[in-house]
Amino acid sequence: MNNRIIRVATPGDAEAILKIYARYIVHSSITFEQDVPALTEFENRIAEYLRSWPWLVCEIDGKLAGYAYASQYRERVCYQWSVECSVYINDDHQKNGIAAILYEALMNILKRQGFVNVYAVINLPNPKSVSFHERFGFTWFATYDHVGYKLGEWKNVGWWQLQLNTLKNDPPPPVLFGKLDKTFLTPMFGELSEKIKRS
Repeated sequence: MNNRIIRVATPGDAEAILKIYARYIVHSSITFEQDVPALTEFENRIAEYLRSWPWLVCEIDGKLAGYAYASQYRERVCYQWSVECSVYINDDHQKNGIAAILYEALMNILKRQGFVNVYAVINLPNPKSVSFHERFGFTWFATYDHVGYKLGEWKNVGWWQLQLNTLKNDPPPPVLFGKLDKTFLTPMFGELSEKIKRS
């Protein structure tokens, strides 16, 4: 493993991302998505998300090892300073610190965009994800009991929150990712890629 890269995803990554994501859809309730999306649908999803929020990938020797992204919390305009986050790692690259490095990059970008709150929605029980998010600084604030049904079970979902920016009156709207000055990404991605080499 010599070539390790953190970068912004593109719709062309959809097939490789789906190879990771499909297993979680079919075999777990980590995601409440029920059916594996068609490739073209997923390409469009990535392109649509990238207009407003970051979607990042980690490549190791040219193969996708994991990805992380942010998405809309709710549609009402008054919620615009809050987002949800997700991270998925290929089984072959678990416990290599990739999830934490992807999150570090993701949160730095979201902070620069001007978002205030990031929410992690965790299907319970999932002690591994809970521990990871709490080490990263997220704090639990709510559990929705029996909120979803998948794989023959009613599932509970917990909510964890991380505050990125200070609260202030009359905050400006967050900068859309598509319009963000991204000159800071190259050095940041380079530094984080070096961290993966040492992990």
